[in-house]
Amino acid sequence: MAGEVLRALIRDLTARVRTDGGEVSPTVRHVLYALHEAAQNTAAPAASSAHGTAPPDAATVELTAHEAAELMGCSTEYARRLARTGRVLARRAGPAWLINRQALDAYRRGTAA
Repeated sequence: MAGEVLRALIRDLTARVRTDGGEVSPTVRHVLYALHEAAQNTAAPAASSAHGTAPPDAATVELTAHEAAELMGCSTEYARRLARTGRVLARRAGPAWLINRQALDAYRRGTAA
């Protein structure tokens, strides 16, 4: 969506600058640059965890480490350790670990691959 907004703004600003003969303000340039960066970041694939897990597809259910810990009856740090070491399928989203629900269930049943 950022790319679409960026294209519309550039089109309209170009027309206005040509008509008025003015210049784009530094604030507007900053907004355009931020939209450009957002459009570039959404086009790139999401980063995977240290163990090479792929980003989830739309049907994947993920839990935070805290939610996983509550389900397992363990500490949040233990759930993070499972994710960090690759014992359950997980990925990083900023500072948080998102743990695949199916992989967590398989780990809990003892059938993890």
